[in-house]
Amino acid sequence: MTQDNQKEDILTTDAPSHRSQQVTRAHNQALILAAAEEEFVLQSYRGATMQGIADRAGLPKANVHYYFKNKKNLYMAVLRSIIEEWNDGLVTMTVDSDPKTVIEKFVRTKLHQAFVNPSRHKLFAIEVIGGAPHLHEFMSTTMKDWVNDKAQVMKEWHKQGKIGITDPLQLLILIWATTQRYAEFEIEIVGLMDKTAYDAEDEARAADFLVPFILRGCGLE
Repeated sequence: MTQDNQKEDILTTDAPSHRSQQVTRAHNQALILAAAEEEFVLQSYRGATMQGIADRAGLPKANVHYYFKNKKNLYMAVLRSIIEEWNDGLVTMTVDSDPKTVIEKFVRTKLHQAFVNPSRHKLFAIEVIGGAPHLHEFMSTTMKDWVNDKAQVMKEWHKQGKIGITDPLQLLILIWATTQRYAEFEIEIVGLMDKTAYDAEDEARAADFLVPFILRGCGLE
């Protein structure tokens, strides 16, 4: 066998092993992030421990340290995953977009995120209520830039007579407040509904009420 053939055999043998390691790594990291998200919501950042997160994930504590080193790194990884998911779900809007379509999609997307992953909204709220020590840079840069960009588009819509509101920031605050409330105050709302948990119809009921309500406020009936 030639030297080149030997190298090729080694590469062929190593490739499946490398892929397997990548799959295992991704699987373990996902388990740890999900467990950490729940632990931080229930225990807060200060009260959560790496051992508690490991127990919830069903993995040795050493594995948690191997992938994330320490609690702060893990907490920041959880926050980043939340923000990335929310950013992926945000609609793309320009001055040429149809305001009714954009706003309806935004409301429905935010509601869906709140019903599907309520713990993510709870953790984000806990961080902000605590003064946002780990999110201050994000909120003063990325988030502020996003808000200013969307507000500018809405102001152009108003100039063109496409929308009735003159204060886009208030609209964004209203949408955040009405959609995220279903996640952050889940226990209160399901209690008022005489339930112990949301069912499949609750998201649709919320959307069917909120979407036309918000559109009317924007002059988009």
